[in-house]
Amino acid sequence: MRQIVSASEKSLSKFQRYRVKKSAQGMKLLRIWVPDPQALGFRKEAQRQAALLRGTPEEIEALAFIEDAADWED
Repeated sequence: MRQIVSASEKSLSKFQRYRVKKSAQGMKLLRIWVPDPQALGFRKEAQRQAALLRGTPEEIEALAFIEDAADWED
């Protein structure tokens, strides 16, 4: 399906056009800072937090959500 591209959109970069398209679809770009898995201490802290959650209702709920999301078809 071909889309009509306005003259102003022709001068935009590929990424800028992508952002305009997503914005028109009601999407918003979100940038966040997350822990660096390569940082010293990351593995130990992740293991510590995982151990705190192991077997809790929150862990079960999170794993069920991940499984449902993995099965979700477009």
